[in-house]
Amino acid sequence: MSSVRIECVAKEGCRIGESPVWDEKEGALLYVDITGRKVCRWSPVTRQAQAIPVDAPVSSVALRKSGDYVITLGTRFAALKWKEELVTTITQVDKDKTNTRFNDGKVDPAGRYFAGTMAEEIRPAVLERHQGSLYTLFPDLSVVKHFDQVDISNGLDWSLDHKTFFYIDSLSYSVDAFDYDLHTGKIGNRRSIYKLEKEESIPDGMCIDTEGKLWVACYDGGRVIRLDPETGKRLQTVKLPVDKTTSCCFGGKDYSEMFVTSASDGMDKEWLSRQPQAGGIFKITGLGVKGVPPYPFAG
Repeated sequence: MSSVRIECVAKEGCRIGESPVWDEKEGALLYVDITGRKVCRWSPVTRQAQAIPVDAPVSSVALRKSGDYVITLGTRFAALKWKEELVTTITQVDKDKTNTRFNDGKVDPAGRYFAGTMAEEIRPAVLERHQGSLYTLFPDLSVVKHFDQVDISNGLDWSLDHKTFFYIDSLSYSVDAFDYDLHTGKIGNRRSIYKLEKEESIPDGMCIDTEGKLWVACYDGGRVIRLDPETGKRLQTVKLPVDKTTSCCFGGKDYSEMFVTSASDGMDKEWLSRQPQAGGIFKITGLGVKGVPPYPFAG
């Protein structure tokens, strides 16, 4: 695979870069910096990132059918108007808990926004266990809770036939699958399809390609891995020049480029001096596969 090229495209490091999403209309990459409390948009034309500051940890961003974006902010689902830099709360979750926040989120093929919570971290990947839940924000702005007892709610995506929902609870070190009902948004029959190996470390964000294979960013593993959800086999490993790879998505004109976010939180000076690009956004080309465009929130 000598044709694979990796380039750091946005160098102004995030503390915890996450939730990369390609915005086709803008021809730009959206992503968030969770602890840096900002939503960013990087343009391949200007090669610059614009950032909008927000008032709480912002953990995911998604397109919205009516225009602009939706985000998960603290324990809120919220709307973001980009030009006005205006954030409005849609609804709040985990009202019975004082120490949780949203983590990763993504919109399903029917336009529902799935996102899960976790306890606030004491330090990276160290936190009170079983405090999180998985939620869906429906287009009518109602919320359903699927299950709780989650450690770190993380990567999520759907199979190409929309019959399977893939999900990661990071500290289970597993990529899981559920039966998925596109009509109702219900999930069930949870099973593990891949257990991470020691050097792969912690499974984080995830996306799917047009061949139905999953790509998982490995936090502290410095890589993205390609998995076959049918066989449970790892097909490919792409190593990056930073350890804390957090999430991945496909983008670019034909969705043939992969973008990978990373983090710098929890790294001391010596570690950062070895990995000066920590917290940067990376573009991978030459993978030979394309991705699936993101679905917009229908509400």
